[in-house]
Amino acid sequence: EWLKPYTDATMMALPGEGIKDIQVLCPGFSADCLETIEEIGEENREYFEEAGGEKFGFIPCLNDRDDHTSALAEVLLRHMQGWEEDH
Repeated sequence: EWLKPYTDATMMALPGEGIKDIQVLCPGFSADCLETIEEIGEENREYFEEAGGEKFGFIPCLNDRDDHTSALAEVLLRHMQGWEEDH
């Protein structure tokens, strides 16, 4: 069971609550995939617009941007220090 409230139900409800302009991002993903692109960026855009939403912005994941790759490398290197001795 996914966490509630479900995204599709939320997208359909927001315009009725007066929210007509939204920006959506998926902070749990570091790279876009079918779930972020199709389900969030396309299907949920349709739900929002069909319910009366006017502007739906989809903010892409960091994907393979240089700053994202550098940040991941920094985290990995920090956590790998001393790894050989511990494992």
